[in-house]
Formats: sequence, structure tokens, C-alpha cells
Amino acid sequence: MKRSRRVFARSMVGAAALVTMAGLAQAQETLKIGLLASLEGPFAAPGQDSMRGADLALKQKNGMAGGKKIEFVKVSSDATPDKAVNSTRKAVEQDKVQIMIGPLSGDEGIAVKNYAKTQPNITFINGSSGAQATTLTDPAPNFYRFNTEGAQWMVGLGEHALAKGYKKTYLIAEDYGFPYSQVQGFMASYCAKGGKVVDKAWVPLGTKDYASVIAKIPKDVDALVVVLGGSDAVNFLTQYEQAGGDKPMIGGSITVDQTVLNYKGKRRESLLGTASAGPMADSIDTPEWKKFVADYKANFKDGFPSPSLFAYLYYINTKATLDALDAVKGDLSNGQKAYREALQKTNFMGPAGVVKIDANRNGVGTTYITEVTKAPDGSFYNKVVRTVPDISQTLGLPEADFKKMGLGTRDVPDCRK
Repeated sequence: MKRSRRVFARSMVGAAALVTMAGLAQAQETLKIGLLASLEGPFAAPGQDSMRGADLALKQKNGMAGGKKIEFVKVSSDATPDKAVNSTRKAVEQDKVQIMIGPLSGDEGIAVKNYAKTQPNITFINGSSGAQATTLTDPAPNFYRFNTEGAQWMVGLGEHALAKGYKKTYLIAEDYGFPYSQVQGFMASYCAKGGKVVDKAWVPLGTKDYASVIAKIPKDVDALVVVLGGSDAVNFLTQYEQAGGDKPMIGGSITVDQTVLNYKGKRRESLLGTASAGPMADSIDTPEWKKFVADYKANFKDGFPSPSLFAYLYYINTKATLDALDAVKGDLSNGQKAYREALQKTNFMGPAGVVKIDANRNGVGTTYITEVTKAPDGSFYNKVVRTVPDISQTLGLPEADFKKMGLGTRDVPDCRK
């Protein structure tokens, strides 16, 4: 009898130990999430800051979401669609990630959206790519973008440029989807209210020599509209300075971003006062933004004076990814149905305003009109001069008017005469 009791007691202790071990195993279960950014090519510096933004969002959750330990599987692109898809395919098909965050650049986003359609059981969340067509044309039901896109980022900048007296401009932009969107967001209101873009110079991504473009800039324009990013922007600014260029500029969202703004060169001083627009700004004066900046600086001593646009966008998209995992307690069963429903309902106060998505799973939010300003420490930043709230993908236009205009391309919109 005593022996039976001892055996029973040992069995109970053993069972309790197994339950405890199972609980610990559950707590330590790892969920792999793919993280794609452009760490090569013209957007290498933005790509590095993208990773900082995603890492910060995960660190703020102590590396956990949905009761699981989160492991980022980081893969790299070079801002080309083929490389973006190949890197995404590796993360999904070889590394077996269940959720994928990225990519960084516009045409990459369109390509990854199309790849997402071949992987219906994986959920894809954007990184920072901002081409309109990613979510506005034939969207993938499993691709989510919590940031607004490139055209939305430029709404209101056309009116601001006209108010500064820039009635006649010349455009220099990279020749792919994201700049097409940016140019449309700027020109839609600029042209409608009397502005003229006398000509457009479309350059390949990764252009190093801008001599022929600079030679064609008309003498009688009031300003240049420059929609270049990363090393492309730095190369143009440096060569324009060397050529003696002195026209004021209207910048795209990534043209005077932190990844470009503090480059070294005489032309840098002439950037003061440059008007731009985007989904965030260095001088936002809210507790949420100040905390974001403080956390970024505390965690990344090798970062920029203020988080770049790319760090911000990867941060909010990663936070949305992790918050939805918490909402469903890590449940990715049934084709991730509950998780995707949680993503659709995601709505939180981010560093630069409310983060939410529309029926096409695309962000709706505030656009900040800014001008480049010098801080007391000598660094440059974008100061908010105006905000335009709740911008949707129809750019504040009635849907019929937006459809009549069509998506931004090399030739849409046009107001040369």
C-alpha cells in the first residue's frame, strides 16, 4: 500500500514537471518573421535605418508577441523587383517564415505584392514601399500596408509651392513606380491651381552622372522639383553644386529625409527652406513622437540625428504586425484568418498620428508639409509648416475625378502649357 502511494506520488510529481516543461516550451516557442530591406544599391543607408525601426518595435515588446519569442529572419535587396522577390522567396520557402515584413522601395512592393498571391497562407506586411499600384491596382488579399503611400505623402505640397512663388518648375525624378506616385501627388493640385511643370527628366535608379540632366535645366524656371532618394539624391545635389546651380528646390519625401539631409557639401546650406512633404516630420511636437525619437537615439548610437522616414515606416508596420499577434494570442491557424482579421482592425496612435488601414489594406493618415531648417547643433531637420489630415488614396479628390486622372505615370499628370 505504501509502495503504491509512493509510485502515485512520483507519478504526480512527474506529471506536474511535464506540465511545467510544456508550459515553458510554449512560452519559449519561436515564431520566425521575415524582414526584407534594401541593404545594397542606392538605398543601402535607408535600408539600414529600416532595420533599426523594425528592431525598435520588437525591442519595445521585449522580443515577444502573441506569447511567442519573435525571431527576425533578415534578408536583403538592392531596390530591384527581381532581387526583392528572390530574397522574399528564400525567407518564405526555405526559411519557412509565416509572416513577411518588407520591402523598402516602390517597384519592389508591386513585385512582392504579386508574389504574395502565390503564397495565400503567408501574411505579408509592407516595409516602406510607397508605389500607389501596390494596393490600388489588383491588390493581394494577404498584403497589408499600414503606411500611406507616395502620392498621399505629397498632397498639399503643390499649393505650398505656389504660395512660395514657384509657378514654373522643372522635374528631376527616378524612373519607377514610387516617384510616379510622388509626382502625381504633387502635380494633381499644383497643376489644377495654375502651376506649370515645363518638362520632366526621368533617370534610372542608381544614376551616378547627372551632367546631361543638369545641362537641360531651363534658366527661366522658378524652382526644381527633385524626387530622388539615397545616393541618387546625394549625387545630384553634389553635381548640381559643382555646376553652379542655384535654383531653389521642392523635394520629394525621401529627397530631404535624414538619410540625405546631412550629407557633406556646400550645396547642403542651400537646402535650407526646401519644401517637402511626407507622413512624418522631424519636428512633430507630440509625446508619441518625442518618445519614439528618444528610444531611437538610446538604442542606435550609429543612427541619424532623428529617425529617418524609413525607420519610422518600418517601425509602424512592424508594430502593427506584432500588435495583431498579441490580439490573437499568436494564433496563425486556419490560413491565418483570425490574424488577418486582427490586422484589418488594427488602429493605434503611432509616433506621427493614428495608424489604420482602408478596405484595400492601405494606410490612411496625415501628411506633413515641411521646410528644411537648421538646428542649434548644426544638424538639418524638416520643420512642420502645415498638416493635411486623413489623406486617402484618392488624394482628397472625389473618386470619379481621381479615376478620370488615372494613376501616376511618366506622363500623368501633365501641365506643361
